[in-house]
Amino acid sequence: MMNRRDVLNFAVSASAVSALLPSIAKSSENESTQLRIVDTNVSLFHWPFRRLPLDEVELLVANYQRLGIKQAWAGTFEGVLHRNVASANQRLADTCLKHPELVPIGSVNPELPGWEEDLRRCHQKHSMPGIRLHPNYHGYSLDDPRFEQLLKLATAAELFVQIAATVEDTRTQHPQLQVPDVDLVPLADVVRRVPEARVQLLNYRPRGAAFEQLVKTTDVMFDTARVDGTDGIPKLVNSLPAGRVLFGTHAPFLIPEAALIRVHESGRLDDSALRAVYAGNAETMFGKNGI
Repeated sequence: MMNRRDVLNFAVSASAVSALLPSIAKSSENESTQLRIVDTNVSLFHWPFRRLPLDEVELLVANYQRLGIKQAWAGTFEGVLHRNVASANQRLADTCLKHPELVPIGSVNPELPGWEEDLRRCHQKHSMPGIRLHPNYHGYSLDDPRFEQLLKLATAAELFVQIAATVEDTRTQHPQLQVPDVDLVPLADVVRRVPEARVQLLNYRPRGAAFEQLVKTTDVMFDTARVDGTDGIPKLVNSLPAGRVLFGTHAPFLIPEAALIRVHESGRLDDSALRAVYAGNAETMFGKNGI
């Protein structure tokens, strides 16, 4: 078992990743088939406070091709702080059209006038399968009536909804822009009132009373980006009903290789569980048209 320093050193080496990942997995008929990997948590373009190693789209796509990640659900950093969300979503959609590996996930900010039109454009103009929300950066809480209305409209349009619990660790944020993690306590009640909603939490460390409520009373899904510990992801998978954990890296903010390693390093997920985390659960969340 590798310690955390070994993991970080290992993560920066492409050859190490290739050696670690079982790129060939045995099927039930004992035939060799390649694992399909879908990253449900990627962001494009530049984070405004510092440059990131893979914040150029071409570099990110090339790295994913090398790692064998077949598809990435891509939001946009521009949707976090830009006032013109429509323009940010248009650029995102145009960029993803050039790269078939990328699926655009638009931003909606219910604090802005005309947010319903932004949602409509994501659905009807750009044919996006889902939207991504940043309540802490956009300045609303999850018990705000506009959030529930947004969730109802998105669900009626058959869009899934991703909620970023955080983007950047509070310890490294710019001193003039300190943004706490999203308070998730109200989420369970809202989701219960919109039972058909497909909701995924991104960048969330599952713990505490809010997590317990979400597990017991909702079908909210989680990604793997900020799950701690060498066996954290297998523990999370095994503690939840089937289908609730989706692979997500939070690239380029975090190193995608690190998430791949954390999924594999414990050796506690069998082939069926690996396939579910890497792609099967994402296919279910994506909806009736598949991915």
